[in-house]
Amino acid sequence: MLSLLQKWIDKRVEDYQGDLLRKYCEEVESMYAKMRGWRHDYHNHIQALQASMALGRYDDVNAYLLELNDDLTQVDTTVKTGRVMIDAILNGKMNIAAQNAIPVNVKAKIPDETPVTDVDLCAIIGNLLDNAIEENKRLPQENRFIRIYIGRKNTQFYLAFTNAAGKKHEKRRGLFPSEKERRSGLGLIRVQNLVRKYDGIFSADSEDGGFTAELLIPLQ
Repeated sequence: MLSLLQKWIDKRVEDYQGDLLRKYCEEVESMYAKMRGWRHDYHNHIQALQASMALGRYDDVNAYLLELNDDLTQVDTTVKTGRVMIDAILNGKMNIAAQNAIPVNVKAKIPDETPVTDVDLCAIIGNLLDNAIEENKRLPQENRFIRIYIGRKNTQFYLAFTNAAGKKHEKRRGLFPSEKERRSGLGLIRVQNLVRKYDGIFSADSEDGGFTAELLIPLQ
């Protein structure tokens, strides 16, 4: 019976991870499509500015530049961890958070000795950020926030996610239940399994108003 239950859980986690990776690809492609589009229009923007300058329409030039700056801000990468794939996932998710009026504070630098592969690290970060965004979306805008720290802690690779939340979640059979797509904490199961793969430690804590997930993985 236990074996069948474990197989069922493993299958649910595998299906969830497949859906997640497909969604990551779509998010990253969307972000870079915007960047390619802006670059393609670069010369048209310059010509429009030059024409307005020649006519002395300086107010129009200023308004145009402000509009371009807002447009570029939406696609410019704001976090640089040292790994391109991780930057893409982080910035893609931050863009989604911004669209949902969720302020995100990030301090991230991945040590060179970190043994976690890009694929596994993307899965860890993606799962935790998805959970954080979904939890924030249920709250009033003035209460929303996400804080992320990724870096070194002594001889360990350290990652901490803290986000606004509603009432404290109680664990059921060692899991935090999730309302998202009626899945019962499958994202956290996936994170926990990946951390164990690298002989690390994963912890999650829920309290009224906040949720924190932390992991420590030995550096090589």
